[in-house]
Amino acid sequence: MLALSILAALVALGAITLGNSLKIVKQYERGVVFRLGRVNAEPKAPGMTAIVPFVDKLEKVNLQIVTMPIPAQEGITRDNVTVRVDAVIYFKVVDPRKAVVDVEDYQLAVGQVAQTSLRSIIGQSELDDLLTNRERLNQGLAIMIDSPAVDWGIHIDRVEIKDVALPETMKRSMSRQAEAERERRSRVIIADGELQASNKLAQASEAMAHTPSALQLRLLQTIVEVAAERNSTLVLPFPVELLRFLENNTPAAPPTAEAKAEPTTDTPTEAADRSAAGATSSAPADLDAIVQAMSESLKLTGLMPEQERVTSDMPEEERTTSDSAAQSDSAEQEEHLGHA
Repeated sequence: MLALSILAALVALGAITLGNSLKIVKQYERGVVFRLGRVNAEPKAPGMTAIVPFVDKLEKVNLQIVTMPIPAQEGITRDNVTVRVDAVIYFKVVDPRKAVVDVEDYQLAVGQVAQTSLRSIIGQSELDDLLTNRERLNQGLAIMIDSPAVDWGIHIDRVEIKDVALPETMKRSMSRQAEAERERRSRVIIADGELQASNKLAQASEAMAHTPSALQLRLLQTIVEVAAERNSTLVLPFPVELLRFLENNTPAAPPTAEAKAEPTTDTPTEAADRSAAGATSSAPADLDAIVQAMSESLKLTGLMPEQERVTSDMPEEERTTSDSAAQSDSAEQEEHLGHA
């Protein structure tokens, strides 16, 4: 019985020893062996490997690319704008021995270096660079992180800036700037269109000046276009030059006998109103009378009779004397008619 117990204990001890001596290293891993605290020459390759139990210690190192997010860092840019920038870093271990021996925790070390480098990039860059020129900033950030990581057996694959958070006031200012820029572009485009349109109209007017019939054809075409919309009212343009031509070529009306016999002291404006009222009430039937009435209605001041103009040009004393003489003549005529 005792012999069987000893044999069973030896078998169990051998199994435990064998289990401790046989290790499996995966394909994406490398095994760094510490024998009595000293690093062995080369890391263990993937597969099953044997170590000396209770003497060797195997530490596995992952060689896959590690994706590590960098927490958002708040900083002030070179143009004094407060921003929050976060990024992501991709790195992998290229020397397992250095990654295990030279640095205590290489992932923590890479993360801290990435945060400080990101803060440094924020302080050295302007806001426009952070928003538009990220590729160059990513390359510079990768170089800054890769410099100390090379001594740790770490290779920085790439660094990407994920987001740039701006204050609300800065967002509103940038929105107003963008709106102003769009408004400027729209005004420039509209002005350019007006300039081109004016040039084309000038060329068209010059062509119509040599061929007056073209203007008449254009007027007829406009009438056709308006009539196509089925409007009940058709407005035709009446050129002001025609009114001026009629005004200049219309002879002045001769003063009537009644106007000569009754001198008045009306102002030129009142005389023009009276002549316009008389022209309107007469309602001429023929075309010449209509043109004359339109010409007289367009005038702001009318022609005064000769006697009225002479009376209005007299001094105040002579005008009073003439008025008293006219009154005395009228009184004598009434008295003579009474005797008769």
